[in-house]
Amino acid sequence: MTEVRKRGGKGGDADSVSDKEADGEDRLGLPGEAGGDGEYKADTPSVPPSTADNTPQFLKEAVEGLNPRWKNCCIRGVLSMAMISGFFMMIYLGPIMLIVVVMTIQIKCFQEIIDIGYRVYHSYELPWFRTLSWYFLVCVNYFFYGETLAEYFGALVQREEPLQFLVRYHRFISFAVYLAGFCMFVLSLVKKHYRLQFYMFAWTHVTLLIVVTQSHLVIQNLFEGMIWFLVPVSIVICNDIMAYLFGFFFGRTPLIKLSPKKTWEGFIGGFFGTLVFGFILAYLLAQFQYFVCPVEYNSETNRFTAECEPSDIFVMHEYTLPFTVQSILRWKTVTIYPYQIHSVALSTFGSLIGPFGGFFASGFKRAFKIKDFADTIPGHGGIMDRFDCQYLMATFTHVYIASFIRGPNPSKVLQQLLVLQPEQQLSIFNAMRDRLRDRGILPPAATEAM
Repeated sequence: MTEVRKRGGKGGDADSVSDKEADGEDRLGLPGEAGGDGEYKADTPSVPPSTADNTPQFLKEAVEGLNPRWKNCCIRGVLSMAMISGFFMMIYLGPIMLIVVVMTIQIKCFQEIIDIGYRVYHSYELPWFRTLSWYFLVCVNYFFYGETLAEYFGALVQREEPLQFLVRYHRFISFAVYLAGFCMFVLSLVKKHYRLQFYMFAWTHVTLLIVVTQSHLVIQNLFEGMIWFLVPVSIVICNDIMAYLFGFFFGRTPLIKLSPKKTWEGFIGGFFGTLVFGFILAYLLAQFQYFVCPVEYNSETNRFTAECEPSDIFVMHEYTLPFTVQSILRWKTVTIYPYQIHSVALSTFGSLIGPFGGFFASGFKRAFKIKDFADTIPGHGGIMDRFDCQYLMATFTHVYIASFIRGPNPSKVLQQLLVLQPEQQLSIFNAMRDRLRDRGILPPAATEAM
């Protein structure tokens, strides 16, 4: 871009400045960014490849002698089983541990994406880039987890004076903290790096949107009941495994150019395998209160509990099958949990739309000429490589619950009432008493006794 910008003067005056002179090194240093004919010859610089091989030594020895295809399959299989076993352990340890795991994964995914930006543009040594990136991560997490505290821990907030202050002014404090970071960014701007610094500012915020916001939705789903966390997560894991296995043994037809190893055979096989898996898993988990009841904080025991009268979707219902299905199966009715029907919707999304989260990540990696986000997990890549589809699934689950499942929650309303001032609580009590009396729900004798 050699166009000359003029500020009210003629071409030869001191105020005339070319883009090249104004931007200097702000051109990003992309090789062949603009040729003489104005066409771009390269999108971006590539990230320096990592040569580290952190595969455990015992695995290397076990698969030694196998061809590369089977060697990679075995390594992926062993570590997949290890991760699944660890996941079961986290479930056993309860909701608090799952929240900690989600937080840890979120931080690691954020680090991997930010590190890519830092490695690509490392030569510019941008002031405060990494510091501000982590600062904004803390700011956004403070906002989201503060909202969660106010929504689900009303009894605890009512009991602790400092928490009452933080909850009351939470959004103002969050804005003030973010504003401090915004001002620090403006003060860090350096001549000749302006454009690049704004690119990195946008990079950080898009990463926050993709990683932190959707991690918050994962935790929101968890509070609706562990089943709304476990089934979607397991569906994505199952689809990933099924698609890999079907593609490994039967794959012949490429699915999408962004991810050359993906095949139609794997995509279709993964879809049907995931449908069956999701339906069976929903049946198994729907039988237990621990999984179906909303996760709530008990102020008396200072622990999370999952005890309730299961809602209708977790109670067996009898359904009449369509005539065509009756003629095939010889069954007129079937008795299942309504949640199993919802699991079909979740499985369909997780196997047909969920993979597009992976395709999006593949496009991102191709843009920067990297194979994986990191090399944290041998045979799998980075943490973000394993959770690119999970975030999209979490958002869908949250929207699905809000649209088709969630109704008025008496426990949540009570939590909000407990935060009110005593006179406000008394006013609501009197209004409810009068309302119930007018509707004839409250007997006259009970009304007079009050």
